[in-house]
Amino acid sequence: MSLTGYVARRLLQVVPVALGVTILVFFLIHLLPGDPARTILANHATPQRVALLRHDWGLDRPLPVQYEKFMGRLAHGDLGFSFIYGVGAGRLVRERLPVTLWLICFGALLSVLIAVPLALIAASRRDRVSDHLIRGVPLVGLGFPPFWIGIMLLLVFGLHLGRLFPVGGYGHGFFGHLHSMFLPALTVALALCPILIRSLRAALLEVLEADYITTARAKGLSERRVLMNHAFRNAAISTVSVLGVNIGFLVGGTLVIEQVFAVPGIGQLLVNAIFQRDFPVVQAVTLVFAVLVVLVYLLTDVAHALLDPRVRFD
Repeated sequence: MSLTGYVARRLLQVVPVALGVTILVFFLIHLLPGDPARTILANHATPQRVALLRHDWGLDRPLPVQYEKFMGRLAHGDLGFSFIYGVGAGRLVRERLPVTLWLICFGALLSVLIAVPLALIAASRRDRVSDHLIRGVPLVGLGFPPFWIGIMLLLVFGLHLGRLFPVGGYGHGFFGHLHSMFLPALTVALALCPILIRSLRAALLEVLEADYITTARAKGLSERRVLMNHAFRNAAISTVSVLGVNIGFLVGGTLVIEQVFAVPGIGQLLVNAIFQRDFPVVQAVTLVFAVLVVLVYLLTDVAHALLDPRVRFD
C-alpha cells in the first residue's frame, strides 16, 4: 500500500471516532448539574423565562431528538450556536484553534531542543556524573504537575525577574507570539522532556552496542560521528513514537496550561463553556480535540515509517 493510500485509509477512520465522540459527549454533558437557561438568566430566571429560553434552544425536547438535530447540523458543517457568546460555535473554534496549535507546536519544538542534547550527553557519558545528573531530570520533572511548573515559571520570569515575559495573552505578530507563548510552551516542554530524555537515552545505549557501531568505530570514525551519523537516527525512531503519543495526550492537557497563562485557546474556551453550560461549544471543542489527537497519531505513524525503512504501510 502506498503512503497516499495509507493516509487516506487512516483519515477515513476519523469518521467513526468523531461519531463516537459526539455520542459520548452529547449525552454525558446533559448529565452535568445545572441548566444553561438558568445560568444565563441568573437573577432574572423566572420559570416562564427559563421555559421560553429552553424552548428556543430546543432543550425541552427528548435527548434523541436533540442529538438528531445536532448531527443534522454537523453533516452540513454547522457546529451549533453558542448560548453564551451569541455566535456560531464553529467560529469560536476557528478563532482560537491557531493559538492552541501554536502552543502545542512551540512546546514540542522546545522539548526536542532540550531533550535531544541532554540525551546525547547522557548516552555518550554513561555512568559519569553528567549522566547521573541528566537521569535525575526525569525523576524531578515527573514529580511535578504541569500547572505547578507553569505557576512557578510565572512567579519567577513573569514577576520576580523584572517581568521578562508576559503573564498572559497571545501577543501580536510572529515575534510577539514567540515572546508571549514562551512560558506556556516551556511548561509544555518541561512536561514532555522527562519522558523523551529517558526514551532517547535508553534507545541510544541499545544502538551503541550494535555490531554496525563497532564496525564504524573500527574504521576509525570519531565518537562524535558515530553518535550523530550512525546511532542517533536509529535511536530516534522509537523516540518519535513516544513524542507523538505524548503530544496526543498533551492536546487535551493544554486546557490546564491555557488557564494558568490566560492563553485564549480552545482549551480555555472549553473550560469556560463547561462552567457556563454552553453545550454547543463543549461539543464543538471536544470534537476538534478528538480529530486533532487522531491526526497527531497519524503523523506519528507516517514519520515513524519514513525514518524506519523496515516499516511498510500494509
